[in-house]
Amino acid sequence: MFKIGNIEIKNNVVLAPMAGISNPTFISILESMGLSLAFTELISSEAIVRGNKKTFEMLNGLDKISIPVGVQIFGSNPETMAKSAKILVDKFNIKLIDINMGCPVPKVAIKNSAGSALLKNPKLVKEIVSSVVKSVNVPVTVKIRSGWDESSINAKEIAKIVEESGASAITIHARTRQQGYSGKSDWNIIKQVKECVSIPVIGNGDVTTPELAKEMLDTTNCDTVMIGRGVLGNPWLIKNTIEYLNTGHYENNITIEDKINMLKKHFELLIKNTNEHVAMLEIRSHALWYLKGINGSANIKNKICQAKKVEDIFNILDDFKGDINGRI
Repeated sequence: MFKIGNIEIKNNVVLAPMAGISNPTFISILESMGLSLAFTELISSEAIVRGNKKTFEMLNGLDKISIPVGVQIFGSNPETMAKSAKILVDKFNIKLIDINMGCPVPKVAIKNSAGSALLKNPKLVKEIVSSVVKSVNVPVTVKIRSGWDESSINAKEIAKIVEESGASAITIHARTRQQGYSGKSDWNIIKQVKECVSIPVIGNGDVTTPELAKEMLDTTNCDTVMIGRGVLGNPWLIKNTIEYLNTGHYENNITIEDKINMLKKHFELLIKNTNEHVAMLEIRSHALWYLKGINGSANIKNKICQAKKVEDIFNILDDFKGDINGRI
């Protein structure tokens, strides 16, 4: 257990802010697995200030989640970032604001000079963090990368600025912007950041098993591990990791039926938090992840992608589950 500002975090496992994935629906599923803290997918500060309806709809269902959730905002204008943070806190009673300074995608980092592009401008980092911290009465956290590229690794410098500017915690994804999501993350960077700041440090990068989570904690001394792509189609990774960190062992006995049932539950929650059209589009990607490697799943995935109605998808999954049980 540790604290971010005045917020108690009950264990050492955190959900990463993945675009198109870390929404209230997915967070609620992981909450049932014991997750202690989550960060939403990044949200445009400009869109929030403009009152964009679709942007606010990305947070539908957030009020049903009881664990702390950091809503992640991105942008490069300190005033706009501060305004957007205040709007979110006032409108949704949000307990935590997270600032994205790590996104590597061109439309964020290059087109908008935001995300990981901010790592090249320490002065602007200070202005943004200070402005957001002053604008809200909740803890502010910041997510960064190791640096822009291998020749400009400056995570330690940025981390110190973030702390001095009033942030309550920092997440370090131990890859450069140039690496994107490829190559290997350098956990030594996380260790270095932990050694140079006194605020909690969240380690991120290549944690895909409970064993790797423990290894990151042990080798970097970070306060908690952030898990991202490893949970796609496998929300049980959260439960297994918490169990392993607490007891040194875990049971990984998830059946095909478990996966199909969870996919159905995920779809049901998406319908409640969005609408049938959006839910049918989003569930396609999750179906690929949940059913990956299962014999006969390619045909099922194709049927789901071609389905025209909500009932069709539920029927496809029920029929597939029946086929699976018939084989046993």
